[in-house]
Amino acid sequence: MTNRRDFLRTLVGGAAATVSMSCRHTGSDTAQTGETTMDEAIPNASAPSGRMPVLFVGHGSPMNAIEDNRWSRGFTALGATVPRPKAILAISAHWFVRGTWLTGNPSPKTIHDFSGFPRALYEIDYPAPGNVDLAKRVRSLLGDERADLSVDWGLDHGTWSVLRLMYPKADVPVLQLSIDRGLDARAHHDLGRSLRDLRNEGVLIVGSGNVVHNLRDAIGRMQTASPTTPDWAERFDESVQSMLTERDTKSLLAAVPGTEDGRLSHPSPDHWLPLVYAYAATDEHDGVRFPIEGFDLGSLSMRSVLFG
Repeated sequence: MTNRRDFLRTLVGGAAATVSMSCRHTGSDTAQTGETTMDEAIPNASAPSGRMPVLFVGHGSPMNAIEDNRWSRGFTALGATVPRPKAILAISAHWFVRGTWLTGNPSPKTIHDFSGFPRALYEIDYPAPGNVDLAKRVRSLLGDERADLSVDWGLDHGTWSVLRLMYPKADVPVLQLSIDRGLDARAHHDLGRSLRDLRNEGVLIVGSGNVVHNLRDAIGRMQTASPTTPDWAERFDESVQSMLTERDTKSLLAAVPGTEDGRLSHPSPDHWLPLVYAYAATDEHDGVRFPIEGFDLGSLSMRSVLFG
């Protein structure tokens, strides 16, 4: 297989310097550097009182799906950390569109929403089943007037690149919920709160994005072979950790685009809003842990958050 770093250097040095990462919006992820710490995985066990935790994952580059690296090993460990769900509802940064939609496919397709990557990535199929009845249930929780089902989408790489390592047998039903690009953070938080009851029904809610995601800065650092983490990225990552630990909802919802570090960390909110959904589905009784931490290519935070 092509060496990951050599491949990515070729990518940014040629005509594909800007990689398209979606069918209906733009955004991307790239290579791995930096330090990380990982909590030791706890055994897969039943959730307290039958209530599922909520997970946010910094998914990073699609290459993590086919490589053995600290991030992919972290995703695998998450599968052993959380209780096995009856179904998964994923909110991915890469379904950032007008409107709130749920995948209504009994067999959602695997979407390769990127270009210029090795052939092995395009050969991946993650054949997890959907669940139309659950999609209708989620729609009713969100409000029939606020959401609808769609068969035009499937599972994009924000979802399958993580889940194929957490659940490699693809035997857990998976739905995706879109992110309406026309709503503000408070409206997304309100939608996320509507999902809380699913936790008592065996559904694992998974937000997939990045706490810091400035792709232009990351590519620039790769081109200059200087993948140091900028001060603004470290500050924002640490401030979000504090907001989540302290349940400072006001500051969290104002952080992007309301702070300078937030604007630098998220030129577009697509990779930020999955965290808002995950947080909104929790309450003051949920503990917070950070099973994966660290930066990839300087300005891509790979922090993952486990609530509950």
